[in-house]
Amino acid sequence: MNNVNWKALVEDRNRFFWLLQSAGWFGFALVHYLGSLLHDLRDIFVIIIFLNAYAGWLFTIPLRYVYRRIWDFAPLKIAFVVIFSSYITGVLWQVVKNINHWEIYKHGYRPDFWLYYTESSVWSFYIILSWSGLYFGIKYYQMLQKEKQNVLKANTVAHQAQLKMLRYQLNPHFLFNTLNAISTLILVEENKTANRMVTKLSEFLRYSLDKDPMKKVTVNSEVDALTLYLDIEKVRFEERLRVVFNIDKDCQQALVPSMILQPLAENAIKYAIAVKEQGGSITITIQRFGHDLLIELADNGPGADIVDGNLFRENGLGLTNSRERLSALYPHNFSLVVSHNMPTGVKVSIRLPYELESE
Repeated sequence: MNNVNWKALVEDRNRFFWLLQSAGWFGFALVHYLGSLLHDLRDIFVIIIFLNAYAGWLFTIPLRYVYRRIWDFAPLKIAFVVIFSSYITGVLWQVVKNINHWEIYKHGYRPDFWLYYTESSVWSFYIILSWSGLYFGIKYYQMLQKEKQNVLKANTVAHQAQLKMLRYQLNPHFLFNTLNAISTLILVEENKTANRMVTKLSEFLRYSLDKDPMKKVTVNSEVDALTLYLDIEKVRFEERLRVVFNIDKDCQQALVPSMILQPLAENAIKYAIAVKEQGGSITITIQRFGHDLLIELADNGPGADIVDGNLFRENGLGLTNSRERLSALYPHNFSLVVSHNMPTGVKVSIRLPYELESE
């Protein structure tokens, strides 16, 4: 039985009960049969063993429904009902076992007093009490596993909601800036330029909305998305914005969070390109180092104040959003560091685990 079928069987509590019930009493019969081999007993004793096991199988079935009814009772009441039910069931089972032994093995033996039919009931009571203990133990284990699954599912849903929120925060932020630029172009009657920006914007948003924020994308796909964004900005900045890509071949199919570069590029344009009359350049470098993927986005702008590898020069989301997304996707296995670019500017360095699409 493969893992999928076994998991389905365990989750189906009714089928799982009947499997354990049958396997348990079969094991009881087998142990008693092996024990009988140590004694000089006639072969007919095998029939008695399996009749006794079958009687135990039948008598413990009603206990299941009794225990279901008392499941929500107070602990003391549950203990009382379990002990009482186990004792009554053990006595009845022992009567049947004695009848089987006397009628079959001793050829119709009859005791002198009817109370002798309950002889050795204590041992049967212990066995039924053990069955009850196993029943409650397995039920509590299943309940704990179910609660654990619910907690994991709740955490997963919350984790996914957080990632989606962080990812979708980027579009309104970027959209506001782009629409503001388009509005400015229209006011100065640069309608052709504004129209080109609208066309590029629609392509970028279509691409962005088509990508599931819960899934990672290849570096090639992420670079395509970044190129669409930069094409929008190039309409506004024209020759003032220069972009250089340095991507190693073995990194093109590596996986990265979708839209992880766009907010970094947006910051570079806002604080490095836009503030310089002659514009500037943005360089994106992606390479592999051992089991890590190294991503760098550098500009040659005027630079900024950097403290302990952190930079919080923007009022919006930017680096904070990117760091939170990386923390959610790669807990304790990533880094995002801001440093001075040489000779001028700011460089954002990201380290991620190197993953391929087929892994």
